[in-house]
Amino acid sequence: MKSDIHVEGHTAKKRFGQNFLHDPDVIERIIRAIAPKPGQTLVEIGPGMGALTVPLLARCGQLDVVEIDRDVIPHLRAICGDHPGLRITQADALKLDYRRFVVDGAPLRLVGNLPYNISTPLLFHLLNQADVIRDMHFMLQKEVVDRMCATPEDDAYGRLSVALAARCEVAHLIDVGPGAFKPAPKVHSAVVRLTPRPPAFEVRDWGSFDRLVAQAFSQRRKTLSNSLKGTATPEDFAAAGIDPKLRAEKLYAADFARLANQISR
Repeated sequence: MKSDIHVEGHTAKKRFGQNFLHDPDVIERIIRAIAPKPGQTLVEIGPGMGALTVPLLARCGQLDVVEIDRDVIPHLRAICGDHPGLRITQADALKLDYRRFVVDGAPLRLVGNLPYNISTPLLFHLLNQADVIRDMHFMLQKEVVDRMCATPEDDAYGRLSVALAARCEVAHLIDVGPGAFKPAPKVHSAVVRLTPRPPAFEVRDWGSFDRLVAQAFSQRRKTLSNSLKGTATPEDFAAAGIDPKLRAEKLYAADFARLANQISR
């Protein structure tokens, strides 16, 4: 049995998590949310069949795109009329250094309909390069967007929620049903905006902060004293003003930062 699905002249490949956006109303809403302007440095990740590429290029006059599937590149060039402002990088988005796209110090605006199977690792990869990014507009699985926007009062709150809260503003913009894609996925999607900014609290070492958060949520049903056993002492909890009997889901990003800072002393 073939694992790929033929879509308008191209085969959607499951190994790349391809679901091609085709609903014109959804496309227009996304473009309005991004509000691209000439002179801005836009980078589209995973352009696929060019549903967003064409209107983005029309508004900006130039656009960098990152596409792993070499088979869609000829179609992409054709649908854009071999536009001289279209620059295609055939590469794995998870391994790319996005600083290569920076021109004259202008911050990047990233856009993409991200494959569900790489969305979370790609977000962490991009956050490590947030110093050159102005904002990011991504279509993701709605469940992922719910986690991204969650607070300690929400069931979806977790490691991703904390990591993003410490690094950027997150805004849930648009919900998108499966029918907007070909082939239609089995999940609902949503468009999210991420705007990098420094935290309102001190993070002495980002590696230590991220490791602490990951460890705390790896056993989220346990209290912090148990999930962080061997990492945080009773004295660390006391100095950071955190009750060790709480679970990780009750702490804000600033709380994790205080504890990580205390441990790193």
